Amino acid sequence: MKKDRACVDNRRNRILALMEKNPRVRVDELADILEVSLITIRRDLQYLEDRKLLVRTHGGAVASQNPMDEISLYRKLIAEFAAGFVTDNDTLFINTSSNALKILEHISCSNVTVITNNGKAIHCDHSQEVNVVLTGGELRYPKEAMVGDFALRNLQTIYAKKAFIGCSGISAENGMTTELFNEVSINEMMVSHATQEVYVLADHTKIGKNSSFVSCPIDKIKYLITDEKASTEALDLIREKGVTVYVVSRKDR
Repeated sequence: MKKDRACVDNRRNRILALMEKNPRVRVDELADILEVSLITIRRDLQYLEDRKLLVRTHGGAVASQNPMDEISLYRKLIAEFAAGFVTDNDTLFINTSSNALKILEHISCSNVTVITNNGKAIHCDHSQEVNVVLTGGELRYPKEAMVGDFALRNLQTIYAKKAFIGCSGISAENGMTTELFNEVSINEMMVSHATQEVYVLADHTKIGKNSSFVSCPIDKIKYLITDEKASTEALDLIREKGVTVYVVSRKDR
């Protein structure tokens, strides 16, 4: 039953991911792509419409217009900007952050290896020049995060050039924080095993915010990528701690 629920959630998340690229979709096209029946897709669309994540139309659906659209845009811009720091032959860590995972779609360099504990990487579009390696470990839903001793043991022997880490919050006081305790040790190891740069990705809703568990103190963070709606006061405090802050804006589209 738990596995069936996870499959349903994964399919619905894929529908939303497809609609980020194409805001208008058809039931028959989704059924072909996801290899399920038309009635299953109709039920999925009804479920997502009930939660105001899309609007059903005759034969399909269109993306809803709500505040999350703006956040999605900024997360896309952050991911595109972050991908610009990737170079040929890089090895990267990417954690369970959905924002960090979007980098995969924008990497245009050759011979790039991405090590991640994000199970959703399996479904991400990326260049054939990008090789994705999963850490393995205990799979936790709904994020499809791979955590636990197995994942940690595999990471112990890996040193990536760069790390792109998302978070639940980042502040000058507490540094990078997360709501999920079982992801803390993974995040810590990715940060400590990055031989070159570590980039923290956080949209404006996470700037100046503190979550339950510290993944990385502020003095270990050198680079932060955020967007133009982030609190200026919170960013200034973070800069005072020696962090270089990159701010993306709508004009970067």
